Amino acid sequence: SAQNSAGIQTLLDAEREAQKIVQQAREYRTKRVKDARSEAQKEIEAYRKEKEDEFQKFEKEHSSGNKKAEDDAKTDTDGKVKEIDEIGKKSGSKVVEQLVEAASNAKPEPPRGRT
Repeated sequence: SAQNSAGIQTLLDAEREAQKIVQQAREYRTKRVKDARSEAQKEIEAYRKEKEDEFQKFEKEHSSGNKKAEDDAKTDTDGKVKEIDEIGKKSGSKVVEQLVEAASNAKPEPPRGRT
């Protein structure tokens, strides 16, 4: 009976030791999962920052091209407006005279081709 009791005690001790080992393994696994999540989050943030920097650089390079195109278009438009103003100053009175003449000496005619 003492031998059975000693055998049972040995089994209980072995079971407690196994439970401790299992508990330590669970704690280690939990810690590793937390560490892995933390590391993954750091990598995600680094990648996000890298891509954001690339986007900012791309946007800066391409928006300056738009600015140049806008400036070129404004210069071209200003030149055309100036040219039209000069033409208007040179021949504007002549055009007005022709419009007044056409309006005051109108010769209405019936439309042709309809019967």
